[in-house]
Amino acid sequence: MKNATTLACLLALYNLTLFAQTASHPRTLHTTEKSAIRVPPQKVPKGLKKIYSNFDPRVSPYNTDDFWYVAGPNADIGGAPFFLALPFVPKSDSHVSEVRVAVQYSGSGANQVNLSIYEDASGNPGTLLAGPVTVTNLSEWPDCCTLTIADFTPTAVIAGNRYWVVADTPPTGTGSDFFGVWDATYKPWIPMAVAGGGNGWSVTNADSLIAGEVLGTIP
Repeated sequence: MKNATTLACLLALYNLTLFAQTASHPRTLHTTEKSAIRVPPQKVPKGLKKIYSNFDPRVSPYNTDDFWYVAGPNADIGGAPFFLALPFVPKSDSHVSEVRVAVQYSGSGANQVNLSIYEDASGNPGTLLAGPVTVTNLSEWPDCCTLTIADFTPTAVIAGNRYWVVADTPPTGTGSDFFGVWDATYKPWIPMAVAGGGNGWSVTNADSLIAGEVLGTIP
């Protein structure tokens, strides 16, 4: 667990960027903070294949210097809630069994987040397809490279259709005060969906894309 200095730094960075945000579009940050601890990401379970991934193993799976906020409605941060969604399009008919994302805990609120899979609705997350799965004991920003992992009952997805991996929290109760980050990958200018300040989903061309991968079986 990091000391209060790390959290204070994160909150200060947030306050400095409030002027560059709208309530519905929490902006990414670029920091000079370096990872305090580096460990390898968890191994891919035997038998699972990559349905989608934007991790870059040549550098590291994700970049802790570049991130977007994830915060529940009761988080101790202005403008909450902030939720995020990563799009993916399977190249083949597949069954999703696991989602692995670079969501980290900031040290504030309950250390847990919900991960779900949604169908697409006119370019935004639509109908819930699988989840939510509550993941606890997330690694703490800015450590790298432990992944936040959710396992699902195998869920069918269709080649060429867009789906969304959503990170959010319950509206009330345990976990609704979560405050963390979703670290970015190194691939810029790719659409992602954001929901902030209690508003609905909207798509933005992010200047850095949240990092994650989707695993499962491909017949």
